[in-house]
Amino acid sequence: MNKTDLIEKPGMAMSQPVLRQAGSLAVMIPCLNEEMTIGTVVRDFRAALPEARIVVCDNASTDRTAEVAEAAGAEVIYEDMPGKGNAIRRLFSDIEADIYLMVDGDATYEASLAPVLVDHLLKRRLDMVCAKRVATGQAAYRKGHVLGNRMFSGIVARVFGRRFEDILTGYRVFSRRFVKSFPILSEGFEIETELTIHALELNMPVAEIASTYIERPEGSDSKLNTFSDGLKITKLIVKLIKDERPMTFFGGLFILFAAMSVVLAIPVVLPIMETGLVPRLPTAVLSSACMLLSFLFLACGFILDSVTRGRRERKRISYLSIAGPATIRVDADGGKRQ
Repeated sequence: MNKTDLIEKPGMAMSQPVLRQAGSLAVMIPCLNEEMTIGTVVRDFRAALPEARIVVCDNASTDRTAEVAEAAGAEVIYEDMPGKGNAIRRLFSDIEADIYLMVDGDATYEASLAPVLVDHLLKRRLDMVCAKRVATGQAAYRKGHVLGNRMFSGIVARVFGRRFEDILTGYRVFSRRFVKSFPILSEGFEIETELTIHALELNMPVAEIASTYIERPEGSDSKLNTFSDGLKITKLIVKLIKDERPMTFFGGLFILFAAMSVVLAIPVVLPIMETGLVPRLPTAVLSSACMLLSFLFLACGFILDSVTRGRRERKRISYLSIAGPATIRVDADGGKRQ
């Protein structure tokens, strides 16, 4: 595997490295109808990471996104299945590199931060570094998106651990072992949530760095739909909790149905204790059914928890079978050191 060499220019801080070896870093840009902004994004990241391979995935655009990207100097691959998750799956599958940088093609992320993100991942030997969005203006980060992000981040933090404040950012750097061990299931914008939970589930070394979130250029429209995409993210979080934390999911259902059974049983049991008669037979049957269901949910939780543990171990083994990131720098005399 090729290593990533970092050279420090005279007078340049350690947090502003230059990647020396071409092909060791891939900048991946999924795009849908970003003709207005993709040229700027490609040029900005080419300036920030001059030796990186820049690949744009045109996700069934109906405008000149692909042509503009090629004219700006990017490689272009095509994914006809609509959805950001499908575009990322194609990029992760087809691109070979040591370090991967993922960014949206809407020119809302600061390219100048890219060397800092890469350097942080390499120096600390991390598997993912996320750029936490800090908006420059109200139009850059809509209130609905801010509220939804906080809500989803809070849910994920409570269930999987609080290690990120912005789980929906589209600006991330990954190690090779993260990318090649990640089974992408999402098709749309919920891909960011799946990326975050994958890292948390395997207890990967990760970090988050604040980044300026820039307002979209005038005339450029966001592809996000607050309600429909929010619903998809909600469904994905529920599914991942069921799959990865079955005791939490089914234990919650056990408590819910057991509580319902007790509440329904109160007006049935008290008359039985006084008169020995069952005055509300349907209620008694419903209460019994709820209690039976609650214990079925509890049994499902115990069984699936064992299955999940085995699956998590296999995923961990697959992840560890790929070499992690290594920090290779170049001394002033040209010698390499780790």
